[in-house]
Amino acid sequence: MTAKQLRAFLAVAENFSFAQACEQLHMSQSALSLSIKALEDSLGGALFSRTTRSVRLTPEGLALLPLARRLLAEWDNIEGEMQQRFSLQQGQVTVACMPSFAGNMMPEVIRNFVQRYPRINVKIQDVVNEQVIEMVSARQVEIGVGFELPSSSPLTFATLFVDQFVAVVPRDSTLSHQESVAWSELIKEPFITLQRPSSVRLMLEQQLAERGLRWKVTLESHQLATIGSLVAAGLGVSVVPNLCQPQMTALGAVCKPLSDPAIQKPVGIITRRDHELSVAAQSFFDALAGLRKD
Repeated sequence: MTAKQLRAFLAVAENFSFAQACEQLHMSQSALSLSIKALEDSLGGALFSRTTRSVRLTPEGLALLPLARRLLAEWDNIEGEMQQRFSLQQGQVTVACMPSFAGNMMPEVIRNFVQRYPRINVKIQDVVNEQVIEMVSARQVEIGVGFELPSSSPLTFATLFVDQFVAVVPRDSTLSHQESVAWSELIKEPFITLQRPSSVRLMLEQQLAERGLRWKVTLESHQLATIGSLVAAGLGVSVVPNLCQPQMTALGAVCKPLSDPAIQKPVGIITRRDHELSVAAQSFFDALAGLRKD
């Protein structure tokens, strides 16, 4: 049973005439008769009682009539919804994004995206980098934005730009007056950092260990905003991605270039290798890719 056969049945049933149904459907008499016969054959019996003067529904035809109307209405709704999704007139995209990117660069991306596709709903999950990877892996989101993945990762990573880490110091610290801050100077101060298993913290610890340096961690937090507030209050110093600089400055801390060693990490789009993006997600991917710095 096909939608075409049901439309033929409905046209004849509502017009009580094969000739009028042909005009309505722009079909030939033979094509319409073949559709009706194919439908009757598939269902196992006659749907119409035909005479030379009239066409009437059989009891089975009468039973099919409301069902056919409902099926075709649902068919048209599904067809319309899918066409809207493919034409980006309807749909939703959910993106997992680390907070440093979500709070500083994502608003502009979303603003440009919704101006172009106002009927696509965008949902942002601002979670730590580790959760971004987990959510993409578990198919909870189609797209993630985070730091570069290890080469062994089964996920794909498309670089947008390389983020340079900066030192965050109190406004009244002597370090705030320097052009840049060396790690050897920074680790003399009480250190405020993200809690484990933060990938940022693990990366910083690895960089220091490779150079035989050690820091004195006095305060830890899950949130970068809390770290900025603690530094601004004069309770210590920290190191954060340059993405966070506007946020740190707004909280009252001072950001300075970091040296000896300077630390940088690529930021990019994370997707599943075995997953083809929806039309809406692909369009959002392209919007993010507009940030790419070659």
